Amino acid sequence: MAKLSPLDASFLRMDSERTPMHVAGLMIFTLPEDAKPSYLKDLCEDFMTSPVTLYPFNSKLKKDAAGYSWVKANNIDMGHHVRHSCLPWPGGEKELGMLVARLHSHPLDLSRPAWEFHIIEGLENRRFALYTKIHHSAIDGMGAMRLMTRWLKDQENQKQGIAMWSLSPYVSSRKKQSKRKSSVVDNVRNQSKALLDLGKTLYQMSKKEENPEGGFSSALSTPKTRFNVRITQQRRVATQLLDMNRFKAIGKATGTTVNDVSLAIIGSATQRYLRELETLPEESLVASVPLAVDNPDQQGGNSVVGFVCPLCTEEGDVLKRLMTINAVTARTKAQLQGMSRESLKQFSLLGIAPVMLGQMTGLGAKIPPIFNFVVSNVMAPQEKLYLAGAELEALYPVSLLFDGYALNITIVGYADKISMGFVGCRSANPSLQRLAVYTGEALDELEEAVFNKKVVNTDKKRPRLVS
Repeated sequence: MAKLSPLDASFLRMDSERTPMHVAGLMIFTLPEDAKPSYLKDLCEDFMTSPVTLYPFNSKLKKDAAGYSWVKANNIDMGHHVRHSCLPWPGGEKELGMLVARLHSHPLDLSRPAWEFHIIEGLENRRFALYTKIHHSAIDGMGAMRLMTRWLKDQENQKQGIAMWSLSPYVSSRKKQSKRKSSVVDNVRNQSKALLDLGKTLYQMSKKEENPEGGFSSALSTPKTRFNVRITQQRRVATQLLDMNRFKAIGKATGTTVNDVSLAIIGSATQRYLRELETLPEESLVASVPLAVDNPDQQGGNSVVGFVCPLCTEEGDVLKRLMTINAVTARTKAQLQGMSRESLKQFSLLGIAPVMLGQMTGLGAKIPPIFNFVVSNVMAPQEKLYLAGAELEALYPVSLLFDGYALNITIVGYADKISMGFVGCRSANPSLQRLAVYTGEALDELEEAVFNKKVVNTDKKRPRLVS
């Protein structure tokens, strides 16, 4: 029996029919050249008969007076967890998006192991898709990416349809150190030190003179937008696939990162999207940006912290937007790196507490927002991955929504592409695919601005852009 951490348990407490707390991945594969007509039927049968030996697939939730725990599940009904669907002709991106949006709208049955696995055939150009959703209390984005990478990199899995839930448990390469049992005094001392460390960092983050572009203080001036409303159960899903080399070229020219470039084009795209809907606020939109925390044993659960970053949507200069975002992200990451692991846990709980309180009380859409939407960035392998001879063409994350936060954007860098997954409340986000398209056009605009101007990087921490 494994007890859930306070952060993991928070996702269960926030779970509802309108706000299911599952995360998902949409993987698109190209059929092997020698694929038989029964390829997908055989693959489905292989998955159905693969033994369920790996956490979290072999575990279900139990609640008692002590809280939530994971316990081993017996007699798992694979017909419930593994499902086979076919798209209506012509099987394009639109039809796939509509199906995934419906699948993502429905909560998981938490009386069973908290996952579903969908094989989707009928996609045009000899392709098929896998859609997998798992409750967020069981795994975070980085954990899911590590699991998927280990599954698809295994040479045996390239030849056979071995399911990811049949993998052997991960064994850390780091030597396990024997630890004495902590006393009550030790625990109090550690918690006190962590809180003191947290307080110092929060004070540093809140000082205006040290954070002139915003950051932590941006949460206090977040404007309320159409994204910050009470959400309904139904979702919209949109995707965008872009060339990673374009992001790297901009980053190299400006001294910024791929994540900074991603945030900048998302800022430009949401600015245009809201302006067309005549709902763009005068103040800058603010994104919540989760960061992965080192998890040496690669166990399940969540190991992330988050910070807020202004997207400069009140600004028309795309270069200024990029450089401001870079200044905030670089400084905030440096501030967080100085914190202990225990302090980072406290920081995570502090960040999610207002969201959890708003959702549990039903006031999530009524209290002032501390950000407008979430933008996550997860790195996947740079080499191509395969399953039973089928090449993984694209990988799109499909994340969750909170009450009062009706949009989520998650980015994955895989091989030579950047995949963006957009999830929105259906009633709050008309034509969500339009927002996805705008990110591509925003990348065009940023490239033009960068490469038509000379970058003078006299200060590595703060590049200057001049005409």
